[in-house]
Amino acid sequence: MMVLGIETSCDETAAAVVSAKPPVLRGHAVFSQTAEHRPFGGIVPEVAARAHLDHLDGMIEQALAEARIGFDALSAVAATGGPGLIGGVIVGVMEAKAIALARGIPFVAVNHLEGHALSVRLVAPVEFPYLLLLVSGGHCQLLIVEGVGRYRRLGTTIDDAAGEAFDKGAKLLGLPYPGGPAIERAAKEGDARRFPLPRPMAGRPGCDFSFSGLKTALRLAVARERGAGALQPQDAADLAASLQEAIIASLLDRARNAIAIFKARCPMGETLVVAGGVAANAALRRRLETLAGESGLAFVAPPPWLCTDNGAMIGWAGLERLRLGMTDALDFPPRPRWPLDPGAVPVRGAGVKA
Repeated sequence: MMVLGIETSCDETAAAVVSAKPPVLRGHAVFSQTAEHRPFGGIVPEVAARAHLDHLDGMIEQALAEARIGFDALSAVAATGGPGLIGGVIVGVMEAKAIALARGIPFVAVNHLEGHALSVRLVAPVEFPYLLLLVSGGHCQLLIVEGVGRYRRLGTTIDDAAGEAFDKGAKLLGLPYPGGPAIERAAKEGDARRFPLPRPMAGRPGCDFSFSGLKTALRLAVARERGAGALQPQDAADLAASLQEAIIASLLDRARNAIAIFKARCPMGETLVVAGGVAANAALRRRLETLAGESGLAFVAPPPWLCTDNGAMIGWAGLERLRLGMTDALDFPPRPRWPLDPGAVPVRGAGVKA
């Protein structure tokens, strides 16, 4: 059973071939659009969609060539059906539908967040249920993963996601795009104690997140330093370290509350998992591993390359769904928003993504 996975929800054009029993990544190709978006300091949806159109065929060819197979060996084709930048999502979905129709194989529409949620099972034998911290540029949630297609949201952001705070923080500090890795690099040379930035939501009940106020606090701190002259490299490093520490402290505080709920609801659950682009941050992974150990849970994180957007996670989620007979018709509509837990109470805010 081999599945082609296609990912085009944001600024990575990716394809991969995965198989099961045991899980194997057979072919993998990613085109990063970083250079296209760097002049703008962020992702431009129209630029992203055009780049997907230009490069997706090549990524699929590379993935199949690395897997040493042709289209005739595929059992199904899976593509991110949402949530994401709708222009890019449409590109991937239409390509996958065309392959499915031409080859007479099933089409599987994968929720991008489910791709992240299940990615750990491609590389480790993690059993359901497990607690997931899903943290990326557009999403920040704590979920109980009960099974494929079965998620219970414990908390989400009420405004902006952690990755958004990293990216906007880097821009304020004059650091290069993408901001998350730039902040992590700069923080290694900085003193997190110099600037006492707030820890959003820390100490409050529940598992929701908030990062918009932290961005404001950083902006004010930068303005104060620049008022005394140009922002020096050490100033930027110290502010980067303070920002990273504040974000991590907030994530840990929320995760600690979620662990208590998880252990009460799922006494057989044994694992804390982190996934999403921000999960590539080494400092966050170390601190979550410590927290899990203190709480009597195992900690598992996908390798950093599997945390950022990629076709492997979409192919694997598609394979997991295919094994359960969860395929989709060719009239599936691409979705800019697609909650993992439709029954969760809606949260309102400027940066909220379901």
